[in-house]
Amino acid sequence: MKPILFHAVSIIVTATCLWPQHVRADDRPNILWITIEDWSPDLSCYGTKGISTPHVDQLASEGIRYQSAFTTSPVCSTSRSAMMTGFHQNYIGAHQHRTENKKPLPFGIRPIPYLLADAGYFTCLMSWKTDCNFLPDKRNELFMDTKDWSNRNPGQPFFARITFGGTHRFWERDPLRPIDIDDIELPPYYPDTPFIRRDWANGLEQMQRVDREVGAILKRLEDEGLSENTIVFFIGDHGRCHIRGKQFLYDEGTRVPLIMRWPGRVEPGQVNDDLVMSIDICATILKAAGVTPPIALHGKDLLGDEVKARKYTFAARDKMDSTHDAMRSVRSKDFKLILNLMPERAYCQFSFYKESAYPPLAEINVLHLKGKLSPQQAAFMAPNKPPIELFDLRTDPHEVNNVADDPKYLEIKQELLKVLNQWRQEVIHDAGVTEEFRADGVYPGGLPDGMTVGQWAVENAKDYDFKVNGVPGWYPTRSLEQWREVRALWEPWVFRSPDSNMKRPVIPFTKKPS
Repeated sequence: MKPILFHAVSIIVTATCLWPQHVRADDRPNILWITIEDWSPDLSCYGTKGISTPHVDQLASEGIRYQSAFTTSPVCSTSRSAMMTGFHQNYIGAHQHRTENKKPLPFGIRPIPYLLADAGYFTCLMSWKTDCNFLPDKRNELFMDTKDWSNRNPGQPFFARITFGGTHRFWERDPLRPIDIDDIELPPYYPDTPFIRRDWANGLEQMQRVDREVGAILKRLEDEGLSENTIVFFIGDHGRCHIRGKQFLYDEGTRVPLIMRWPGRVEPGQVNDDLVMSIDICATILKAAGVTPPIALHGKDLLGDEVKARKYTFAARDKMDSTHDAMRSVRSKDFKLILNLMPERAYCQFSFYKESAYPPLAEINVLHLKGKLSPQQAAFMAPNKPPIELFDLRTDPHEVNNVADDPKYLEIKQELLKVLNQWRQEVIHDAGVTEEFRADGVYPGGLPDGMTVGQWAVENAKDYDFKVNGVPGWYPTRSLEQWREVRALWEPWVFRSPDSNMKRPVIPFTKKPS
């Protein structure tokens, strides 16, 4: 996916929201919300090795860099639904990624752009993606303008959102600053091979390209004399698009970069270790604009006392396209507990998206089926999951040693389970997992010999309703020889030169049936 900064499209005013036609000039701050896709805090200002992101680093030096920022969900549409409203996605019925039958928001809850427009702000979306699992969900329904902040009235403050999508899995290389694979550092849950290293470095190179796009929009603020009266937020919509990241509730999937610059209000050069959440941006924006929401948001003002006193962050994962699974997590500064609501499913059960777009998935499956992974690396390739995962982040920041059954951690586990279940019941009104969603007994007992799960799903799509039951959870999804063939398709792409025009390979049976 490539970002499109300035679409020239007509503004359509819908009956769902009437924008104010006359607004007063005032000195309330402008708001620029920059989102990047599928990216953890893999930036030079966060200490990542090998990468250079001078423009984001400069932004961080001029404001607050949050060290412990987390999204509410590890995939785009659910996390963006939460950030468009300030509420956890499960609470507003937007928790199933790529929701087929979208519904209006619950009574009283309105998208953040509506609240700001009512208060006299000019709202615009300067890129193509909304990705909301509720109605209205179109760009011209949610924002007054789908082009640019320059279309506002004189003196009118603006609220502008823009997404730079380059870090979503495709990853163009960076001919201006190629990254050597010896200069990067891999987490211990991935095998240290040249293939994995090159893929990781390619992602960092793509972020360098996005950094230059961020620099361009910040320079425009400066050139137009807007910097001093504009709050800038920079955030990832969820964690990095690697095997154990996106779609999962480990920190790799939920921890995001978050930077806020607010001249005259926020002292520059700050590094903050409060537990903060992506939906806190919504509360912060409304507070800065002098807007009181009709219903108190789940997110809290980043500059308020409630954030400083926060003890836990929470996240949830549900359907991912036609891959069914469900997980909930609670995290303190020292511990993370993940509750797997469908432990019978493999972590790496079939996903059309991941098997079509993630080269390392082929590498790690080949190594796993050959018995060449370490125990920590092989744990994620298991045919099922433990019902509970508990990690002591003080000694295990990569979340590879599950201590849920260690008697030494019994009190911690009980306390976190209590807190998590209270959140599920009282905050998000968690519906859990239905039998229809679990799909026990819907499919044959196992994958026929010689087929991949993707092949079976494509050839049998007319006989089953994947939108209701998801695709079968059979695992492994391919044989060793089939994974070797996929790896061979990926290898030239992964190791292509920085100035290559090579097309990304098409992996057989990974296109979702229509």
